[in-house]
This record gives sequence, C-alpha cells and structure tokens, in this order.
Amino acid sequence: MRFEDRTQAGMALADELAGLGLEDPLVIGLPRGGVPVAREVARALGAELDIGLVRKLGAPAQPEFGLGALGEDGTIVLDEESVRATGTGEQELAAVIEREKLELERRRVLYRGGRPPAPVAGRTVVLVDDGLATGVTATAAARVMKARGAARVIIAVPVCPPETRDRMAGEVDQVVSLLVPDHFGGVGLWYEDFGQVSDDEVLALLDHGRAPAPPDPEPPFTQSARVTTADGAELSADITVPADPRGLVVFVHGSGSSRLSPRNRAVAESLVERDLATVLFDLLTPEEADRRQPVFDIDLLTARLVDVILWIGRDRLLGSLSLGLFGASTGAAAALRAAAVLPDRVGAVVSRGGRPDLAGPTALGEVTCPVLLLVGGEDVQVLELNREAAGLLGGNALLEVIPGATHLFEEPGTLESVMELAGSFLADRLSQD
Repeated sequence: MRFEDRTQAGMALADELAGLGLEDPLVIGLPRGGVPVAREVARALGAELDIGLVRKLGAPAQPEFGLGALGEDGTIVLDEESVRATGTGEQELAAVIEREKLELERRRVLYRGGRPPAPVAGRTVVLVDDGLATGVTATAAARVMKARGAARVIIAVPVCPPETRDRMAGEVDQVVSLLVPDHFGGVGLWYEDFGQVSDDEVLALLDHGRAPAPPDPEPPFTQSARVTTADGAELSADITVPADPRGLVVFVHGSGSSRLSPRNRAVAESLVERDLATVLFDLLTPEEADRRQPVFDIDLLTARLVDVILWIGRDRLLGSLSLGLFGASTGAAAALRAAAVLPDRVGAVVSRGGRPDLAGPTALGEVTCPVLLLVGGEDVQVLELNREAAGLLGGNALLEVIPGATHLFEEPGTLESVMELAGSFLADRLSQD
C-alpha cells in the first residue's frame, strides 16, 4: 500500500483518529511536510490547526543526536543523560540554544506573522507529520508540548518503522501510525507524490485551518450630560459605558476635587476594562467649589448624590445596571449616607482615603450593602477614623490598608493597588448575568 499524496494520507489518518473520540483536540502539523497531512486531520475532526515550531538541540559534533528540544515560547527540554554522554559543556550547549533560537525566530516570523501559538495547557495535542524515520523531531515536539502543559499528547502519522513507533510510545500517550512496515526504507517511498512543500503552501493551509482571530473589542461609549438637582443646581457628568456592561459605578469626589480628578479618572478607566460602566460628576457648581463650606456639607453632598442616582434610574440602560458608589475623602461620607437612604438601589460602596466618619454613626449603622474601605498605611489619622467607622458598619465592612500610601495615594504602585482591590470588589458584587 502507498499513499497518493499527503492530502490522501491525511484523510486516511483522520478516519483512524475519528474512532478515538477525542474532545476538543488541537492538531499541530510539523513543518513543512506534516502540515498538509495535519490540515486534513483538523478538517475532518473539526479541530483547530496550528504549526509546531520546535527545534531539536543537536550535539555540537553530532547534530543528528538530540540533546533536547527548544520551543518557540522559550521552553527548553534537555535530556541530561544525553548531554553528559556527549560531553557537551555549558558554553557549547548555550551556543546551540542561541543558534536554534535564531532559526525558530525566523520561522515564527514567517509562519505566524505576529499570531501567538495556540494555547496548549490542559488540551489533547495531536502532533502530525507525513511520516517518522528516526522520530527525533517528533520527540522534541512532544517534550515541548508536555512542558507547556498539554494534558495528553498523541503522535499521528501515515507511516513509520516499528522501532520508531516503539520508541515514541515511551515519549507520548499514544502513537497512531497507519503503516508500520518492517522494511521501511524512508518516508518518501510510501507516497506516489512526495514533492517538496513550499512555505507558501504551508501559509495557505494554516490560514484556512487556524481558529479565527477574535474580533477587536468594541470601544466603550462615552457621553457628557447635565444633571439638574432638586435644589436647582446644574451638575456636569461624564458617562462611559463598555459594550457589554456588568454594572455601573458612580464616582463621588471629595473636598477640593472634581470629576476631572486624574486619580478618579484612572480608577474609572480600570473599571471600564472590567466591563463596568462609570459616571463621574461634579457634586458642586463651579461657584460652590470655590467656597470651603459646601465641600464639607455632607447633607448637601448626599442630597445631590441621591438626585443623580434617581436621574440614572430613569435612564433605560443605566437604570437597569447594578449600582456601586466610589467615594473619596468627604465624598465617601456622602456615598455611605446615600447607601443608607437607597438600600434597594446601591449594591456596594468603595471608599478611597475617605472620611466615612462624617456620615455619622446613625447612617453607618443603616448601611446594608458591602463596603470596602481603602486607606493608606501612612495616612495615620484617617486610618484610625476608618477603623472606627468599620466597627459601626459591622460585618458589612472590609478595611484594606495599602502599605506606604499617604492620603492621596501618590506613591509608586499605591494607586494601582487601589485599582486592583476596588476593581475586584466591585466586579464581584455588581456583576449580573
């Protein structure tokens, strides 16, 4: 029996593999001759196709003698016994690895064009070639796949000699070969047409067999708005809504700040990346912001915030989202009071360097939603006030102290800690199906 060509061999191999009942396999063709065979296997199994970019690490004096393998992601698998047997020193081995890295990079640029390799971890990987002679390259590929976390590795080829099949059985979970002739003679002898496969052919086959690239994410929708409150104030608001919002966070700034605060805007951007919509608005008019007294008027700030929340509730999209509040400084007190006033609407509150104590013990005792208090470890006075407020909030409050941070979280890495802690907290508590 001889195969007509690699396409017909791939179809026959696919029929054999179909009987194994593989779930979500990843088919990897070994370049270049294995790719046409792998393409037919992947098509028949409805599987994703990728190319196996691995290089054997050959001994300096005996290139055909494998010392290990190098994967395109930098994975190195060494056969320590072979390294010792050939007397290969560290510098010689490093030179071999460097040389093969250059060749792998050349092939990666040629065959991938910027695409990452298909994920391997936890999957069944089917390594396909047009045949095995010594099996050195397939062994290298199998070791790299195992090192990358493949749950199961299968070698599948149209033809190989029995000694190679037996040796490969010790490297992988299963070897599938349609022909195992005692008188092998070479892979090409078992094909009517065994012409060379060009790089252009490989690229065309990969383009048709790879999983489609995910679409670019839809950019978030942004809009400015004006909110008129019950006391006649006109407040500016900036709204950002991701393509598939999981919740909504309203920012309540503190004394001396506004919706343009670079710190709050940075946190807001990080929340949008977690698919949370955001509203940043000015609690005070420009004239009021210039005066000290309104900044600490918690009754006024709370009333304005409640009006904004009610305004959001009348919007068809925003009103349907779970609502959280992110308060800073005196804005945290207003956020907690609003949570006490609207317990059925406010699902979570985060306070960054806030003054929850200004909400008053009565309001704190009436807050029923989860609260995250973020305080800098160097913000000593505010930290003590937050500890007292956490006691009044009872089991609803979680106090997180960020080491090295002062009141404004200006120290390197401290605002990033706020983003991570606040983002995880709000995403967990506001996410909705």
